[in-house]
Amino acid sequence: MRAVVSCVVLVCVLRVRTALGDGRPSRVVNIDQGPVRGYRDPDYDVFTFHSIPYATAPTGTDRFKAPQPPPVWQEPLEAVNKDIICPQFIFPHKLKDQNAQEDCLIANIYVPDTDANNIPVVVYVHSGGYAMGFGDMVNPRPLVNTKKVIIVTFNYRLAGHGFLCLGTEDIPGNAGSKDQVALLRWVRKNIANFGGNPDDVTLIGSSAGSSSVDLLMLSKMSRGLFNKVVPESGANVAAFSTQPDPIHAAKVYAKLLGNNKNFKDVYELEDFFKSLSVVKLNSVFTLNNTDATALLGPCVERDMGHEMFLDDSPVNIIKSGDYPKVPMLYGFSNMEGLIRVGLMGSQVKGDMEMMEKNFSNFLPADLAFENEDERNKVANKIKKFYFGNKIDEEDVFDYINYFSDTFFTYATLRAINLHLNNGHNNIYLYEYSFTDINTIPVPYTKVYGASHYTQSAAIWGEDPIYNIEKTCDEYEKMRNIMRDIWINFITTGKPVPEGSGLPEWPAVGRKWSPHMSLGRAVELRGSLLKERALFWEEIYARHYRSPQPAPTPPPKRTEL
Repeated sequence: MRAVVSCVVLVCVLRVRTALGDGRPSRVVNIDQGPVRGYRDPDYDVFTFHSIPYATAPTGTDRFKAPQPPPVWQEPLEAVNKDIICPQFIFPHKLKDQNAQEDCLIANIYVPDTDANNIPVVVYVHSGGYAMGFGDMVNPRPLVNTKKVIIVTFNYRLAGHGFLCLGTEDIPGNAGSKDQVALLRWVRKNIANFGGNPDDVTLIGSSAGSSSVDLLMLSKMSRGLFNKVVPESGANVAAFSTQPDPIHAAKVYAKLLGNNKNFKDVYELEDFFKSLSVVKLNSVFTLNNTDATALLGPCVERDMGHEMFLDDSPVNIIKSGDYPKVPMLYGFSNMEGLIRVGLMGSQVKGDMEMMEKNFSNFLPADLAFENEDERNKVANKIKKFYFGNKIDEEDVFDYINYFSDTFFTYATLRAINLHLNNGHNNIYLYEYSFTDINTIPVPYTKVYGASHYTQSAAIWGEDPIYNIEKTCDEYEKMRNIMRDIWINFITTGKPVPEGSGLPEWPAVGRKWSPHMSLGRAVELRGSLLKERALFWEEIYARHYRSPQPAPTPPPKRTEL
């Protein structure tokens, strides 16, 4: 009897609710570092805790290394600061009032106004091409308002600060990915005090966040920290998910920062990056690439005796079968390639002119060739498959399909085949194609399509790329369907709620069938993009270049 009483008292101590002078109820939660106070949202039945440090970003010569333990405190931390972001170039429409700082590793916790315990937990990894973004760029409150989930968003180090990978002691690589693991470990340790279930954690991410959660599924560092994964428009085998050649990428990045020096060795390159402030280091735009990369991002690490986020290529890890085969809700939008128009500016015509002159400059960076003749031969084969004999403005849909496939869609379909071949058969595949009166038409046409990230915007209530407000009745109906599907997957591991009236949704099988079409109608269909996927399967079977770790550096020179 005494044990039961003490347990009840403990819960009361951990979550104390009070009302402050402004009338908003608050809740104090004791976490491992000390007490934190969050406040009830004025519009939702949700308590929010903003900017709780989950780790400490190292500084000085250790700036590029794994995160350090978070601070501790005695008095309640007022968890109200919504402004902290990591240093970055810019993120459209979002950074006007934000405070970029080097020690930016904070978490935001959204908790339903309930006394329930063991609530399923979602950890959301933000988008931004590994170069931009922050945890609170989405709005988790509508999902949390269902009282079925707790949602955690967070910052991680970006661009050069988070993803330079030189394979040296001071810049080993994957600092930003190790931040993500530190967050998951923090959640494991603390989320029960907020009422969450540390054994029921779903990872969800969009774009680079999608790539991130897909990589977290493969990393030995994050094992046992989650049990479901929802990658939204981004796969771990995509060219932008792992740097094909991290030393080359670092040199290109140095040039973007204004240094055209011919570096004598990796240590000279390292010294250049270490000499910069974080603000200067992350001051350049890296996402206008034609080779399907984000320039910087996660890398396969060189083994230096430290904990490694990624010790082999994603393809090899999946082929080994040595990873947790948790349920996956996996998919993309039907016109992902529209991001070349929306994020980069209207550059279709210029791209097409360059593609017509030298298509090989637009090949994915994870393809390799014996010589230039072979490269040009394959480039012409791909060009003909998508565009025929000549590229012009009338080929805008082919242009969109090409960038959809090279950045996003084929990587997802390739990963699914690899998973199926290696024993993972609990994957639910979808394509999102919903459009309405607010959708921007494809350039030069009156045709509408769902661009990159739009399914995430429907679920999360934000569109950080295009900043378009979606308010029509049809969209709200679709949004509710999507949220029901996502909530059901988070809570049960299955996407379709019983009695919902939605079609039965089996796991995907061979040749990418079946998949759920999430458009004006929600309907189960057969193979998804089979012809295009099979075309790329042949290309990658012959020419795939596996990402490599940075080479072992030579001994440091000693100055006389």
